Amino acid sequence: MTIRAKSYRYTTSLQWTGEKKGTMTVAGKPSVEVATPPEFKGHEGIWSPEDLFVASVNSCIMTTFLAFADHAGLGFEKFESEAEGLLEFVDGKFLFTKIVVRPRVTLRSGEDKGKAEEILHKAERNCLVSNSIRTEVILEPAFG
Repeated sequence: MTIRAKSYRYTTSLQWTGEKKGTMTVAGKPSVEVATPPEFKGHEGIWSPEDLFVASVNSCIMTTFLAFADHAGLGFEKFESEAEGLLEFVDGKFLFTKIVVRPRVTLRSGEDKGKAEEILHKAERNCLVSNSIRTEVILEPAFG
């Protein structure tokens, strides 16, 4: 039996490249250009911290779902998900007040929709990103 570590470190590096842009890197992975979003006089077509924040919740729920679905033997053909974060000015500062995640799961014939929904909600409850933020995360699943 392998014993897993109880803590992990994730390190990113960021270098300003001019204007309101930078390049984010992680060892051994593709670089990501990041910028201030257009809403804050930034750049179109470049990932912003706001995009990455919402994407982190969305992708974490997916990867956690994949782990739980595999463990439970849930058969599905397709997983797609959209997430929308609401950024609001509250008490003198901007913060995300809500993130709505809309996963769409296409189940294999004969699979139990109730079991799949239970696994999705378990994934949201156990998603380390959801558990690490104060923003309300709402899951709105759909099945095909």
